[in-house]
Amino acid sequence: MTYTLHRLAAGSYDLVLDGIIVGSVVREVTADGGHRAWHAELLEDLPPDRCPSPFREIEHTFPTLDAATAWLGDAMVVDSLEAA
Repeated sequence: MTYTLHRLAAGSYDLVLDGIIVGSVVREVTADGGHRAWHAELLEDLPPDRCPSPFREIEHTFPTLDAATAWLGDAMVVDSLEAA
């Protein structure tokens, strides 16, 4: 299984697994514009035994985008805005 992140806008990515959008990775921003965390979230509410690896819950939180991509098996980031 290979994950890629396709950039939609600053701090927002589609999470693609083997060519299918299965979730999103988004940056949480505070009201004052500060950065808090990154969230990887599946689109579908699945029981833990049906979640694609490495997910064990619908949402996981990370301190950086690099930490999220590493957890997703060194997922490649694709800048979809440049391809448009």
